[in-house]
Amino acid sequence: MAATPVAAAHETDTQSSGPVPFVDLARQHAPIREELRAAFDRVVDASAFTLGEEVVRFEEEFAAYCQVQQCVGVASGTAALTIALRAAGIGPGDEVIVPAHTFIASALGVLHAGASPVFCDVAEDTGLMDPAAAAAVISRRTAALLPVHLYGQTCAMDQLVPLARRHGLLILEDAAQAHGALCDGKRAGALGDVAAFSFYPSKNLGALGDGGAICTDKPDLAERAREFRHLGQRGKGEHVCAGFNERLDGLQAALLRVKLPHLDRWNEQRRVAASAYRRLLEGRARLLPDDPGRPPVYHLFPVRVPDRDRLARKLRDGGVQTGIHYSPSVPRQVPFAGTSPLDFPHADAWAAEELSLPMWPGLDEQALSRVARVW
Repeated sequence: MAATPVAAAHETDTQSSGPVPFVDLARQHAPIREELRAAFDRVVDASAFTLGEEVVRFEEEFAAYCQVQQCVGVASGTAALTIALRAAGIGPGDEVIVPAHTFIASALGVLHAGASPVFCDVAEDTGLMDPAAAAAVISRRTAALLPVHLYGQTCAMDQLVPLARRHGLLILEDAAQAHGALCDGKRAGALGDVAAFSFYPSKNLGALGDGGAICTDKPDLAERAREFRHLGQRGKGEHVCAGFNERLDGLQAALLRVKLPHLDRWNEQRRVAASAYRRLLEGRARLLPDDPGRPPVYHLFPVRVPDRDRLARKLRDGGVQTGIHYSPSVPRQVPFAGTSPLDFPHADAWAAEELSLPMWPGLDEQALSRVARVW
């Protein structure tokens, strides 16, 4: 059989024997290093380190990118979740439905807002919130659905939005892993009532430190979020609520402004790498479905195998770094242990079998082929 282009390229590359990192931020940043330095100098020269012009400009640019009217920069993705809920009036006595398979921050944001997370199982093939499972746990106390666009996929919003509307629920998108992802032509962040983003450095759009944002078309919600992020302050010395100190730094906003114009190109590079993985790993593992109407942006490239830990060791010994996202499932984590009487068979299966392979923009054919060969 003729070699695939990936495999053929590998044979001629003398550097292909080197280790394959899980993420390579240095390689991603190298071409824009001078732009990043210029942004740093601009902030230092202006001495605008907390909020300020860079934050305002980034908020405008990211809102336009996400196809929404409002963006509120905050200090982290967890802060974005917490403040979005508080700004929507959700807190003590309310329940928010959260998928059992996600990063723990999705549920912690609910807890920090004073509400109670109620877990539901996920779809077996995608690991995303299962609309039927979510519907089954709606109660009179339910105030919101929190679909998580995990791994760079968008959730089944065509089912979740009507479900929320029937019950009068807010939809808060956790879009921390889905910058630029599309669902029937609309961006993640514009698919519900409000969305929370993380700019942790390894995200598709990552800062050089922590950062986050809230996106919405609801001006009143955005205004309350701005008050909550800034110690409840509406104007200088005028504190109207018991807010948080969760502002986005001016420096991180300036650096994110440099990176935002590159996001679509970087996402396309992730898709190219994912396509190569699909060719190289066909029949070896269970992969995410490839839905043309909801093309993932592959924040991660998860595979599912029954002997996950053995495979992880084999890849590590062969110089390939991997990750696990996420084990155990959130209801089994200590802060939530014993809070739910339900079983979550699909979430627990993902927790037992998921392994994330190296993924970053510019992941080259030689590295991809090395992963497949070590496997």
